[in-house]
Amino acid sequence: MTDLRKHDPNKVSNPDNNIFGLPTNEEDSRLIIVPVPWEVTVSYGAGTARAPEAILKASLQVDLFDPDMPEAWKQGFYMRPSDKKILMKSDFLRKEAELYIDYISRGDEVAANQFMCKALKEVNEGGEYLNNWVYEQTKALLEKEKLVGLLGGDHSSPLGYLKAIAEKHGDFGLLQIDAHCDLRIAYEGFNYSHASIMYNALTEIPELQRLVQVGIRDFGSDEWEYVKNSNFRVITYFDKEIRTRQFEGQTWKYIADEIISKLPEKVFISFDIDGLDRKLCPFTGTPVPGGFELDQVFYLFTKLLESGKKIVGFDLNEVGIGGDTDWDANVGARALYKLCNLLATSNS
Repeated sequence: MTDLRKHDPNKVSNPDNNIFGLPTNEEDSRLIIVPVPWEVTVSYGAGTARAPEAILKASLQVDLFDPDMPEAWKQGFYMRPSDKKILMKSDFLRKEAELYIDYISRGDEVAANQFMCKALKEVNEGGEYLNNWVYEQTKALLEKEKLVGLLGGDHSSPLGYLKAIAEKHGDFGLLQIDAHCDLRIAYEGFNYSHASIMYNALTEIPELQRLVQVGIRDFGSDEWEYVKNSNFRVITYFDKEIRTRQFEGQTWKYIADEIISKLPEKVFISFDIDGLDRKLCPFTGTPVPGGFELDQVFYLFTKLLESGKKIVGFDLNEVGIGGDTDWDANVGARALYKLCNLLATSNS
């Protein structure tokens, strides 16, 4: 049995240990991180399927002392190894998706090409497979009374987990940090696209009472209409709107408190790293100018915790891999640690 009381958080992290250098195992840990190495439908930059391993390595440089939640890590955090079969399936289907995206971008008719019809069918079946896999993995952990964090991979990854959360907790709300609405219907023909995750969640999970989106700055007219016609089931705080309100004198505290007031008592956090300023995530898949500093997002999360609302789960996704540094993974590891501390503290 792991006894974290004997672990010295100030020593150099042992690379043979688990996430954040903790000498943990799954059985004794309160919070389990499930990596999802999947990026089949990404439509611009790739690399996020291999982010979990990069984040694991970078996490060894994260100091365990969090002044806001100094004891949270002692509940035990454990990250499972990435499933190699899921990664291989992602790599294979990604190649098919790339060919398909290139084909339709040229205006060619899918129905006239047998190979493209087959590719689309296989990619959509792959999305269903992943959703079921994530659902089964997370459901089993929730039944063991574990807390669960999901680590992507692209933003299509959490749908199965959200379904498991609904079964476990009933009605809940979702706080989304993102540059994009992700409300597109079967984007590019892919039913479970990374750009459709929130549309699919709202459509398939009636227990999802409200979606509150924060930092949105790149969206289509169809998504704009969806938000307007949602009868406030979707409330979107656009990046431009937030900045304008701050320029005119409102504080981030005032806006953050307002955002939190729109959420129900149980809250799931979905953190797409591209919600941050690109300097913090240069290799994320679909970067957009603008975005938050990391401490702004952490402030919002801390205020959510202080509000007394219960955080029931989280996903962190779209962390990119590229270049000759591990900067994206470094930022991702710190975001992951904060999310773990928040989830553990909210449920202690």
